[in-house]
Amino acid sequence: MTLFRKIPLRMKWTSIVFSLIWLSFTFHHCATADIRASESGIDSSVSYQPFAMPEPDIPRFPARSFDIRDFGAVGDGKTLNTDAIARTIEACVQAGGGRVVAPAGTWLTGPIYLHSNIELHLRKGALLVFSRDFDDYPLIESIFEGTAQYRCTSPINGVDLQNIAITGDGVIDGSGDAWRPVKRFKMTGQQWQDLIRSGGVVNQTGTIWWPTEAAMRGEDYMADLKKRTVHPTREDVMPARDYLRPVMIRLANCKNVLLDGPTFQNSPAWNIHPLLCEKVIIRNITVRNPWYAQNGDGLDLESCKNVWVYNNVFDVGDDAICLKSGKDEEGRRRGRPTENVVIKDCTVYHGHGGFTIGSEMSGGIRNVLVSHCTFIGTDVGLRFKSARGRGGVVEEIYLHDIRMLDIENEAILFDLFYAGNPSSSHKSGDFSLVSEATPQFRRIYFENIFCRHASSAIVLNGLPELPLKEIKIDSLVMACTSGIRCNEVENLSFSRVNVRCEQSPVFYFIQSRNIRIGPARVSMDNDIWLKVEGEKSKNIRLFVDEQPSISYGKNADHGAVIFERHDAKK
Repeated sequence: MTLFRKIPLRMKWTSIVFSLIWLSFTFHHCATADIRASESGIDSSVSYQPFAMPEPDIPRFPARSFDIRDFGAVGDGKTLNTDAIARTIEACVQAGGGRVVAPAGTWLTGPIYLHSNIELHLRKGALLVFSRDFDDYPLIESIFEGTAQYRCTSPINGVDLQNIAITGDGVIDGSGDAWRPVKRFKMTGQQWQDLIRSGGVVNQTGTIWWPTEAAMRGEDYMADLKKRTVHPTREDVMPARDYLRPVMIRLANCKNVLLDGPTFQNSPAWNIHPLLCEKVIIRNITVRNPWYAQNGDGLDLESCKNVWVYNNVFDVGDDAICLKSGKDEEGRRRGRPTENVVIKDCTVYHGHGGFTIGSEMSGGIRNVLVSHCTFIGTDVGLRFKSARGRGGVVEEIYLHDIRMLDIENEAILFDLFYAGNPSSSHKSGDFSLVSEATPQFRRIYFENIFCRHASSAIVLNGLPELPLKEIKIDSLVMACTSGIRCNEVENLSFSRVNVRCEQSPVFYFIQSRNIRIGPARVSMDNDIWLKVEGEKSKNIRLFVDEQPSISYGKNADHGAVIFERHDAKK
């Protein structure tokens, strides 16, 4: 009513009609009132975490919509719409921000460059598919796997921006199959033959398919270039361009970011890579890559702060949800941890790790909550990896209500010998001096962890010079082939543990001390319930319902285990 009282009563009818038409256009396209990028608000449950962080807030944008068709885009899957989409974004920027809309259709395009106060919205039926022409993606200075390097331009780019969003029910396809090498052992015989017939080249050993000859040569070329120069130029790396695959969504140094709704799939390397970003909300998205996709990670949060990730589905070729913070000296020099992260209600169907920290964690990772997530068929469920030389501190990590099914390897894995040594190859006496390059993992808490079928329940593999410390596992139910193996761990506690494993022992401690197990019930299905090895193993306290069978291995002190009967029914 207030709006219409402002219209003079003596206005001519023609003026009134014109005004109404103008008002309609204004409300539809150019209203200055802000609107949220999504009608649904924040799930209140993601606001609760055991550490301090601000309340999440959804980005707001002016209520203007700019349809890419109005700027020349054609959704026939053949017309290259790079310029038309760029014109649409620029018009939205010039108007002061708003929503850039891709309606139903197949929209072929080259790289897209986001701007501040822009929401890229894909309506249902919209397929945004990126060009397979490598010439459309020039080499740029970037950061990949924790280090500065030249990579090809990403399909979607956002650098030094504020208030940005990618929303809607559409699909974003990075045409990653045009970029990625494929390892033969990851495919069936028929798939491999079909891939060879599609084009590309195969290496001399017949084990890896490459999309181009230049991509295949690029691996050796870059290795040799690294030996010859510390700081290569763009011209130096140009011969390896086809090898330098980009991440699909590159968001660097951005603040107030929302990803809500779309499917992100078929990325050349990692799928979504927020780097040095703050106030990020990622929800209701689906992230897909073939299980054989090389470097086909789902989400890699690197040196980010205040992040909420919830109600998402991942089915990818490498780590699904991964936290990073730079690699080795370069990461420590950057000194930007990933911190204040809430991950909730996510499902992972395939990935090297359902949830992963590392291995590039040199800037530190802290204040992380992962809860109510489900991992089905991942290689590892909860995966923590690092190596000597990384440095950095990982601490205050909280994981609860995690459900896992058919995990190929370990349900929970800590491997601080990730670079070069698998978790099973650790040898006593392999010792190094503690320095800033020594990674530290401490104060990590697990509660209500469930797994049905895994090769191993838990493997904790710390460093002799700086063991894993202060890990608490409460309420653990697992059915696995092998049990719990701990190597170089201090101040570890298990309570309310029920592990059924086919192989003995249930617990195996090597060079580990200050361990508490209980209250717990002893399963009589295993001939050896607990095995202890190493002269440093001591103060292993058992609060269990009956005396378990204990085996003492090489150099173990027979007084290392202290038994105290505890009625688990009480």
